[in-house]
Amino acid sequence: MSRFFRSVSDSESETDTSDDESYISDAELSSEAEQDSDEEAQAEEEAPKKSRFLKDAGSDSDEDSDEEFGRKRQVKSALDKRVDEMNKSVLAIENGQKNSDWGLISAEFDKLTASVNKATSGFDAIPTPKFYIKIIVEIEAMLQEAPAKDKAGKKKMSGAASKGLTNMKQKMRKITKQYDQQIAEYKKDPEAFMQEKEEKPESPTPAKGLMAKAQASATIDESELDGFTSVGKRGKTVVPVTADNIFVKLREVMESRGKKNTDRDEQIATLERLLEAAKSPFQKILVLLALIPSRFDINLSMVEHMQIDVWKKVENEVNMLLEILETVPSFVIREDAEELDHEDKDIVPEKGQVINIRGSIISLVERLDDEFTKSLQSIDPHTTDYIDRLRDEPGLYAVLVRAQAYIEKYEMFPILPRIIIRRLEHLYYKPEQVIQSTEKIAKAVLPDYIQSKVITAEEPSQLIHQLCTYLYKQDMSVLRTRAMLCHIYHYALHKHFHTARDMLLMSHLQDSIHQADISTQILYNRTVVQIGLCAFRDGLIKEAHACLQEIQGSGRVKELLAQGVQAQRYGQQTTPELEQLERQRQLPFHMHINLELLECVFLTCSMLLEIPAQAQAGPNNKRTISRPFRRLLDYNERQAFAGPPENTRDHIMSAAKALASGEWERARDYILAIKIWNLMPETQKIKDMLVHKIQEEGLRTYLFTYASYYSTIGLAQLASMFDLPVTRVSAIVAKLIWNEELSASLDQVSQSVVLHRVEPSRLQVLSLQFAEKAANLVDQNERLLTTGRDRQ
Repeated sequence: MSRFFRSVSDSESETDTSDDESYISDAELSSEAEQDSDEEAQAEEEAPKKSRFLKDAGSDSDEDSDEEFGRKRQVKSALDKRVDEMNKSVLAIENGQKNSDWGLISAEFDKLTASVNKATSGFDAIPTPKFYIKIIVEIEAMLQEAPAKDKAGKKKMSGAASKGLTNMKQKMRKITKQYDQQIAEYKKDPEAFMQEKEEKPESPTPAKGLMAKAQASATIDESELDGFTSVGKRGKTVVPVTADNIFVKLREVMESRGKKNTDRDEQIATLERLLEAAKSPFQKILVLLALIPSRFDINLSMVEHMQIDVWKKVENEVNMLLEILETVPSFVIREDAEELDHEDKDIVPEKGQVINIRGSIISLVERLDDEFTKSLQSIDPHTTDYIDRLRDEPGLYAVLVRAQAYIEKYEMFPILPRIIIRRLEHLYYKPEQVIQSTEKIAKAVLPDYIQSKVITAEEPSQLIHQLCTYLYKQDMSVLRTRAMLCHIYHYALHKHFHTARDMLLMSHLQDSIHQADISTQILYNRTVVQIGLCAFRDGLIKEAHACLQEIQGSGRVKELLAQGVQAQRYGQQTTPELEQLERQRQLPFHMHINLELLECVFLTCSMLLEIPAQAQAGPNNKRTISRPFRRLLDYNERQAFAGPPENTRDHIMSAAKALASGEWERARDYILAIKIWNLMPETQKIKDMLVHKIQEEGLRTYLFTYASYYSTIGLAQLASMFDLPVTRVSAIVAKLIWNEELSASLDQVSQSVVLHRVEPSRLQVLSLQFAEKAANLVDQNERLLTTGRDRQ
């Protein structure tokens, strides 16, 4: 190869050769050049051709390409190279976060951690990069959300992704302990943490990427800014907020709201500065009407709730807005007001002038209430966080009362029922003592000049009555229905069974409730269950069983009362959207009815009704009063070994078997051993009622079971056996004879019961068989109907 076609390094090595070579003749040069060019052409044909776009791919460094295009070679320090590696890892992790690729996230995080460990150790160590802390917090948050996303999406992870997720969980446990102080500082105020000036050792070349951004965002003294203008994000000039340009800045914020690349946090920060700079009431009202919805815009998810500190800010701002409107009556916020064109100028109303501003107080208050409910749904009820969150309810109730007084003052009657139903739904399920304390706290928080003309009662039952009575007069059937159910629930909760039952029957809600929305159907189910519990507390066993049978016998108590999501049966398909809607309908924990207590009451009522009926009908009769109880009893009797009772069901089944054999004392002991009775008010009174009912039903069961073995039996003997007064025993036996349940007669002289043996006629036997077959047919039809509903 000719020396004229060699590389630079080859030409430099040739400089040491003798000068005699420069005197070679032209003929020799031309022949040598021709020979070399032929060799090169042949080599090019044999070598694989490369695309010009892949010219740099085979080179070990950028030196060849730099020299080819005439660029100077760049020299980077080891620190800068590490920073570039960190930035590449950060970008890769962010891409993995978008795709939920845990395998990529795990691999790149290992590289990033190794680079950070190298950079933060040794004689030229740097502080821990702030973007590394940010990445740790983001991955930790993503790990917490991963199970919920997988459950909602019903998507199975790949093997690599699942392995990466497990590895990341183990790594994050160690790393969060190592950087716990810096993580806490970042969570406290992320923006301030990232904007703090990072200390960096002196180096000949400034670092690139995120470290350079953090350094560039360091604060500069104002004395150095003479003649310069502050510039914000995307090169926009930052104009200081003053009282003169508030409306201009507010219009800019409102125009950018909802657009694609709008930074919501920056908008809220701008509105907060505008609120601080606002002087006049008109300025404050307009800024608050923009700031409160902007805070709601932060959380666009239907599942996640608003952060509690943000919620409290919104509550304070709503109170501030209502206070301004109360003290300055010249400004009125109405939904039907026309758009006010103030030409970016402040408005000072004249005396007696009323200026209507378009807005909706009721919408802000309703959204505040909804976010409070969502937060209670999301917080674990068995932690102190739930109790702390529940302490915010009196403040929210005070906001509702304040908004109601404002709406009444300006006669906005079309929207008044919406605020009254919210107030009612915060009170109807509470005992009177809790209602009194809630009203007392609200009255102490609010100013004295806030008075309602529609609701004037202070006593709890009268307050509920006034709230419901006002809603009964409205045109909307949904409000009337919900008010009626809340009123009935309140009566049942406070032991007014007959009033609650009569109101429910007279309203005929049971005929049309299937057409109502799901939340109203849930309220109806809660009301019926509460009526059943009220009947049980009053000792009305049949009425209690009739109220509880439909809900408790369905096998879907949690779902019907909105106290949990029922497990899907085999073959039933559901979608993530339906599951999400089901979770949104769940009631907060403090509104729940104890399901174990509900089951205990239902099974106890079933036992007191089913055991005497079974003894009367005989062992071959399949007619049942309570099918769930009979199913449990049959299962219990089929057990080869019956140990001591462990739970509520076992205690009731053991008591039922003892009662069937006439051992009422054992049945009493089993029933009283159930600890769930302590959750009911007036526990001792309920236990005394249960003992009395067990004695009476034990007597009836004994007479039905052993009547064929006696010709006469003394009333005194029955009284001593069941620890009842003779007069009560006589009344029970007389009632049995009158209802033709027992073939006997009372002998008043000898104070005994004379039992008669009557064989049924052929017609009676056939009638009984026909009745039994008809009952079986009805049972089969009900089962088919229930199975069809479950499949739909």
